[in-house]
Amino acid sequence: MENIKLMQFSPGSGCGCKISPKDLAEIIKNIPRTFNDMHLIVGNDSCDDAAVYNIGNDMALISTTDFFTPIVDDPFEFGYIAAVNAISDVYAMGGKPVLAISVLGWPLSKLPAIVARKVIAGANEACSVAGISIGGGHSIDIPVPVFGLAVNGIIKIQNIKYNNKAKSGCSVYLTKPIGIGILSTALKNGLLSKPDMELALHWMKTLNIAGYLLSDLKSIVAMTDVTGFGLGGHLLEICENSGINAEIHFEKIPLVTELANYTNKENIPGGTNRNFNSYGNKISCMEEFQKSVICDPQTSGGLLIIVENEDDFLLKVKEHKIFAVKIGQTKERVKNSDEPFIYVL
Repeated sequence: MENIKLMQFSPGSGCGCKISPKDLAEIIKNIPRTFNDMHLIVGNDSCDDAAVYNIGNDMALISTTDFFTPIVDDPFEFGYIAAVNAISDVYAMGGKPVLAISVLGWPLSKLPAIVARKVIAGANEACSVAGISIGGGHSIDIPVPVFGLAVNGIIKIQNIKYNNKAKSGCSVYLTKPIGIGILSTALKNGLLSKPDMELALHWMKTLNIAGYLLSDLKSIVAMTDVTGFGLGGHLLEICENSGINAEIHFEKIPLVTELANYTNKENIPGGTNRNFNSYGNKISCMEEFQKSVICDPQTSGGLLIIVENEDDFLLKVKEHKIFAVKIGQTKERVKNSDEPFIYVL
């Protein structure tokens, strides 16, 4: 049991195994909506973090799912991180999670059932911290271990945070540091230091409850979480869907640790290049290290928040002791322009 390393069964670690934005767009392109539900507030039209459904009395149901292959070797930690990551989509819409259902794919010929039990135990612990239960689930026997959750949440309709309502002249905030993809690759290569491993675990296991705590602020005009498409990809979704530009001050982006120590040894996730190939033409020219950070696929990453009135926002951030770093600002975009959507300064 002690010698089992889950990542050896993982072709793409954590959210780094996500299908690229370009390929995903091709998969869902032109799928007809055969049933128009007047109660569906958010569907897949805007590539938002979760579906939102009007349940009456000015309340809405948030529904989402997220699952991936192992991001760490320890099964308990894998389950915990996967649960936190899945719950994040509810927080990213501003909602309060209320119930989870597990999704498990397990190669029983390679890994004993007791290891899967530890994965579920980790997820159960994370859900307990979030104040919800795992009410059931589904499992299949497949060649590669996969785990995640389907999560439901609730929210007042007036507090829903979208990814397509951003405006120009706003500030861009990030609530977790970047670099998890690089560190997970270093871990898989046997090069990650113990202190940096502990840092990575701390951030991946930190719930994005800030999204719920800040949801009543009208000054937050757009919000999403940063996962497999990287900082660049998720900010690009906001910019394209809202018709604006963004400027990011690279030196202000918080990093998990000194990432150059790992990128210099070629610990670059495969998802980084997939991300860049999908959307790099919509970002201004970047140096190689900037590219490795901006396009780094995050697992259980932080919230990306577009703020119109910083005063109210900063008061709440201080009140709830939320880690939030200002990394840039949004700008007006010239209509029908071929310029990049994101400028890395």
